[in-house]
Order: sequence, then structure tokens, then C-alpha cells
Amino acid sequence: MLLEKDKLSKVIEAAKLYYLLDYNQNEIAKVLGVSRPTVSRLLQQAKSEGIVQIKIMDPTEDVENLAVQLEKKFQLKKAVVTSIPQYEDHIIKNYLGEKAADYLDSILKDDDIIGVTWGTTLYHVAIELKQKFVRNVKVVQLKGGISHAETNNYSSEILYLFGKAYHTTPLNLPLPAIVDHMVVKQAMEADRHIRKTLEMGKQANIAMFTIGSINTDSLLFQLGYFTENDMESLNGKAVGDICSRFFDKDGQICNESLNERTLGVNLDELRKKEYSIVVAGGPKKIDGIYGALIGKYANVLITDQFTAKFLLDK
Repeated sequence: MLLEKDKLSKVIEAAKLYYLLDYNQNEIAKVLGVSRPTVSRLLQQAKSEGIVQIKIMDPTEDVENLAVQLEKKFQLKKAVVTSIPQYEDHIIKNYLGEKAADYLDSILKDDDIIGVTWGTTLYHVAIELKQKFVRNVKVVQLKGGISHAETNNYSSEILYLFGKAYHTTPLNLPLPAIVDHMVVKQAMEADRHIRKTLEMGKQANIAMFTIGSINTDSLLFQLGYFTENDMESLNGKAVGDICSRFFDKDGQICNESLNERTLGVNLDELRKKEYSIVVAGGPKKIDGIYGALIGKYANVLITDQFTAKFLLDK
């Protein structure tokens, strides 16, 4: 979003005074003729708009060592830790997208079936995918992606980009992630085309997904799937979701009736995959990643160095 010109100049001026000339926020407020809370907001905006980019160079940091420790602690097949300059969501997703795309490129072979979910993290993976000449690879959507809201979940873009990278026509699941009644789900699953796609998701030997965070800003909550009762049942218990299935800090399903109305791969099925890859990082996702790893839903973790340290300290 472009800032208005005069506001933009104030943001830049505040940032220069604070970061280059070491003025404190009270001094900047006097210079600019604004309140101190306004200065705080201007500085925050400078960071979120990318005008100020803070890079912390930690010479003691060793991402390889963090990856080995994660593998050991959570009995993972593989952990990939990327070094990021700033612990902010949009930056984390960029870096994780690149690492996850590289990792997928390194393991993918002829006849593999890749199951993918949707959301902004997976979209960042999809746009980083490299073309790979593999034969008979299939790509399938692991959970429904149609919603009542106008918020984009990137499901069609993700499938298109995965299909394009691996020269295949992806199988999509043209359904909502969650329906209102169990009988609706049963009727949908009885359709032979839908059954075929769900079956392909079960057969996938590679699953790639992220962790949904439990806050009303997260994509799943904005898509209008939940009743008031659903929200109440998740509050205080759920730490995250995978494929719209919510679990607690021990990796146990939180709301069985909600789980029974969810369309797509079951969490138990993820435990059986050759590669069950979770791509996630950031302060809002630490508890969710931890619960997923305790629940053994992933055997590969792709994350950033700050999240890695928090997971090792838990």
C-alpha cells in the first residue's frame, strides 16, 4: 500500500533521525511536531513498509547445528533451517518459500505423488519452484479450498504452479474445507470424482503443508467457515491447524465434531507419508509447530533460525 506523500516523508524523516542520528522518540516528536505515540507508529510503519530493514548478524549462529538439534529432539527425517534477517511474517514466508522449493526439488523423483494445501506460505513455495523434468508426477490438493469470503487463499494459483513446475495436470478438490453438517460431507465424499481425488491424497508419498495459527487474522478464520460454537470450542485449547484440522499442544484433535465436518486428508494419514513436510515459522506459529511435531504429523520441518531456537527451548 502506497503511503500519501507527506506521510511518507514523515516516516522517512523519523526513521533517519532514529536509526541514523540516534534521536530518541521524544526528541523526534519535537522535531516533527507530533506526539510520541505517533513517532512510534511512524517507526513501526517504516519497518512494515520495508523502508527500514534491520539485519542482525549473529556470528555465533549456526543453522546447520540448529537443524541437527531439531532432528534429534523431534526424531525428524530432515530439518532445514534458514537464516532470516528479521522476525516478521512476510519476510519469513519469502525465505521459507525458497528453502522449501529447493528441498522439494532435491527429493522429487519419477512417479511421486505430491499432496499440497493452500495459504500464503504454500503460495510462496509455489512461486519459487524450479522446473524439473520428472515423469508421471501427480499433484493433488489435500483439502477443500472454496469459501464464503472474498479473501484469496491462493489454492488455484498454488495447484497451477506446482503442476507447471512438474509438467502435470493437478487434481483439485472443488469443495469447502469445512461443511455445516456431517451428512453434507458424506454426500460429497460419495461422488466418484471427489472420491478419486481424496484417494489420491491418501496415496501421496509427499505431503507439503503449513500450520494455521489460532487468531482471527489467520486465513482460515477470515474465510467464514466457523460457527460461534466452533470458535468457543477452539479458544484456549487449539494451538494450530493442519489442513483445517485443529489440535492442542500435545497434538491431539481439539473438536471431534468439527473434525468430522472437515473435508480432506486426515492427520493420521500424514504420519504414514514418506515425506510429510511442514513449512512454517514466526512467533504466531511456534506453539502450533511444536504441537504438530509432538503429534508426529510431520517428519520434515522447514523453518527459520528464531523459530528453531524457540522450539528447542520449549
